[in-house]
Amino acid sequence: MRLVLAQAGYEVIEASDGTQAMEVVRSGDNPSLLDAIILDLYMPKTHGQEVILYLRSKFPAIPIIVLTGKPDTADIIRSLDEGVMDFLVKPVHPDKMLASVAKAIERRGRSPAA
Repeated sequence: MRLVLAQAGYEVIEASDGTQAMEVVRSGDNPSLLDAIILDLYMPKTHGQEVILYLRSKFPAIPIIVLTGKPDTADIIRSLDEGVMDFLVKPVHPDKMLASVAKAIERRGRSPAA
């Protein structure tokens, strides 16, 4: 996923688990400049739902895309109710991922990478 996004011209910031994801966003130069956040629901240390709630409370304008290999109707509904803009099931075709990211960035009012 990182390679696909980078090859499409996006700058990618990674985290290896939910706790690190919150730290990376919190410690960035200006978290509000993030165009989109992609996260898995089932991450080590901190579950994706907790990360979503944190991000929604601190950075409500940043679009969130959930990516998971364990789709569950309750998780999908809960994620969408918490403000997630897209829910993708792994394996995700690169074109679908790029379309979702482009849509998130457009929704944010910016221009997607060329």
